[in-house]
Amino acid sequence: MTAMTPAPTRTSPDLSYLLDHTSHVLRTQMAAALAEIGLTARMHCVLVHALEEERTQNQLAEIGDMDKTTMVVTVDALEKAALAERRPSSTDRRARIIAVTAEGARVAARSQEIVDRVHEEALSSFPPEDRKTFLRLMNQLAQGHLNTPAPSAAPARRARQRG
Repeated sequence: MTAMTPAPTRTSPDLSYLLDHTSHVLRTQMAAALAEIGLTARMHCVLVHALEEERTQNQLAEIGDMDKTTMVVTVDALEKAALAERRPSSTDRRARIIAVTAEGARVAARSQEIVDRVHEEALSSFPPEDRKTFLRLMNQLAQGHLNTPAPSAAPARRARQRG
């Protein structure tokens, strides 16, 4: 082939680009908004999910799709900010849980407001009736055809798990 060979004609929208680009932009907007209160998206994730129920560091890492090193760094930052602490589990003396402090709970409530606002701002580009349709269809994709990654010898980076 030469540089003069025409590119194949696209027969449908580039769904990969649309999903990847909008996801990237949403992550950057979320990071900027949470940075205003000194949090990262990972820190927010850990705080919110640790408040839901007693969870170990490994459980929280799985929910937030973090490797062990990233999780340790995240919890270290939360401890340094006095927002969370590692404690023995009440059900398994060998396990340690991440307990959110009173200040951490206050910050988690504020960060959830920020997350909700960023999501609302993203959805505000749709008329109200289209928002419900968009979310229903995205959930249908996430729970249906795009629920399970295809096996691959060179897998793509795994998306954050919903939780």
